[in-house]
Amino acid sequence: MNVQFISDSNGETTGVYIPIQEWNELKSKFKGIELEEINIPDWHKEIVRERMADFKNNPQQAIDFDEAMDETDRLL
Repeated sequence: MNVQFISDSNGETTGVYIPIQEWNELKSKFKGIELEEINIPDWHKEIVRERMADFKNNPQQAIDFDEAMDETDRLL
């Protein structure tokens, strides 16, 4: 994918440019991607807030992605 990042005068990324052909491919692959707003239920946001707080309070209990995937595979 030929993505270009747009930065302000401070070097902070402020946007992303995706060529139209690639955008059209993404839209056909992921239905609804062009919608401006995705409504996330409040209960879902609350779960994420709780998990972020748990991580902030106990970062040593976190495991990396590969460990999490291995554990998931063992459980299935």
